Amino acid sequence: MRGSSISPKEPRHRVSAFSEDTSRRGFQRNKVFKDVEKDLNVPIRYRNWNCKISTLKAVLVIILLGTLFTLLCSPAVYVSDRPSNSASRSGFVDRWISDSAAYDPRYISLLDVNWDQISTIIEKLTDRDEYQGIGLLNFNNSETDQWKQLLPDAEHVVLQLDHAAENITWESLYPEWIDEEEEFEVPNCPSLPNLQVPGKPRIDLIAVKLPCNKQGKWSRDVARLHFQLAAARLASSSKGIRPVHVLFVTDCFPIPNLFTCKDLVARQGNAWLYTPNLHRLREKIQLPVGSCELSAPHQAKEYFHSERAGREAYATILHSAHVYVCGAITAAQSIRMSGSTRDLVILVDDSIGDYHRGGLEAAGWKIYTIQRIRNPKAEPEAYNELQKYCLLRSKQKAQLEWDRRQAEKGNYTDGHWKIKIKDKRLKKCFEEFCFWESMLWHWGEKNWTDNATSTPSLPATNKASLSLL
Repeated sequence: MRGSSISPKEPRHRVSAFSEDTSRRGFQRNKVFKDVEKDLNVPIRYRNWNCKISTLKAVLVIILLGTLFTLLCSPAVYVSDRPSNSASRSGFVDRWISDSAAYDPRYISLLDVNWDQISTIIEKLTDRDEYQGIGLLNFNNSETDQWKQLLPDAEHVVLQLDHAAENITWESLYPEWIDEEEEFEVPNCPSLPNLQVPGKPRIDLIAVKLPCNKQGKWSRDVARLHFQLAAARLASSSKGIRPVHVLFVTDCFPIPNLFTCKDLVARQGNAWLYTPNLHRLREKIQLPVGSCELSAPHQAKEYFHSERAGREAYATILHSAHVYVCGAITAAQSIRMSGSTRDLVILVDDSIGDYHRGGLEAAGWKIYTIQRIRNPKAEPEAYNELQKYCLLRSKQKAQLEWDRRQAEKGNYTDGHWKIKIKDKRLKKCFEEFCFWESMLWHWGEKNWTDNATSTPSLPATNKASLSLL
């Protein structure tokens, strides 16, 4: 029956209309809610959450940047044996620096510390009970703990030294040539990082473990120089009159330019204890680190490279003997051949005659006459006391006389053998055997030996004559 039948497509249209009507009603309901919330000024929940998340992200970014800035700007020195609120941060920085140090083998020392030797050295420090601070450089954690046991009453400061750039080599610190005339550039030495000097505690002892690569050129090692220079700068920064002791733990000889043998007060194996003269040490660290730049007084640095460079000159002193005139002429020629136009000034005394002065003037020297330089504390004729190191041995005296006699027998036409030797040294003897004339009795025989002579020793001399060297 046609009138009562329903088409199969009809339900499908009804379902579609139903879902369309449902979505329309949902849209209208949401619109109503939005209008209500807008009229009542009620914030929407999910907008609130988005705002909170954005604020939280901003706070986290600020905290992260602040933490990174704190780590980068944290001081390179921290006290390792005093608890504090920042202990965890210091430990993290310590581990971070220690990990980075592994990438630079130049600064690593593989030496096993002999603590018996260190203890012996420490016993020689009579004022150790008054020590406030011990500076430790390049020691590992276990070695630091050992130091705390040796000197438990002092505060131990672990020092950290930033490494020099890898392109800084010994050749860059000590080049074969620099532009002294500054025609192309102003010579400058590369920069080596410094230790940050701790304000407190007062550092009384600085202990440094030095690397020593004996397979290479250990005496020309940049890291080794850097450690010793850092120790010298830290010691020279000390205020007051108390001495500062510097202890190097190394199986290679420390640099004598900074820490001299006169300053070495004790040594036990690989332990070298110095008590440097702080005044002289402060003067040394004001000089360039190497031959990579010209040395000038610290106060005159700003005037050194100025338009007044034409007033600078090469100067020297020539006195007591004309035999050095040739060397002065050669030096002048070398300076002029290098292209220098600076003045040449030479100070001479009365021992340099007109003939030799003419040669100096021809070479370009401007001559100024001075009185002979003498030490006011020297003894009379002390200048000639240096001749004691040029005395004749008994065998030399006999050899001179033997040669003269042989020339006389040969009747040489130059007649030099007729000249009587008047050297006063013939009458001076510093050996046990002085009867040199007896050597001539058997001189020239095949089985002759000079067993009669003894090994010479240096003559005794006073301090007044040495002061003129």
